[in-house]
Amino acid sequence: MRANLRPKETAWLWLLKIASGVLVIVFLFVHLIVNHLLTQNGLMSYADVVRYLSNPWIALMESCFLVIVVTHSLVGVRSIILDLAPPAGLQKVIDIAMLVLGVGSVIYGIWLIHLIVARGL
Repeated sequence: MRANLRPKETAWLWLLKIASGVLVIVFLFVHLIVNHLLTQNGLMSYADVVRYLSNPWIALMESCFLVIVVTHSLVGVRSIILDLAPPAGLQKVIDIAMLVLGVGSVIYGIWLIHLIVARGL
């Protein structure tokens, strides 16, 4: 009998996907209320965004939201790819590519938040 050498979704990745999904809902709810329901006309101007992100707690919250969304989406995409049963070598390349994409996206997003705050009005 031949052993299945394909990578599988571990229990930790499954739990990460579930926990990040719950956190996405919580952060999305807060994000939508603050950015669309509590602002005039439902949209923030650039000056409003700068003021909003200038609060270090808000910048931290939005950065956490970014990390959680990227993590949840990439773990979900990995699960879909595993359902397609790719060869183990290709799966390893896909895992590395998604990791680089995720880290790059988070670094870019956090850099952008800091840039908006630093340039200010």
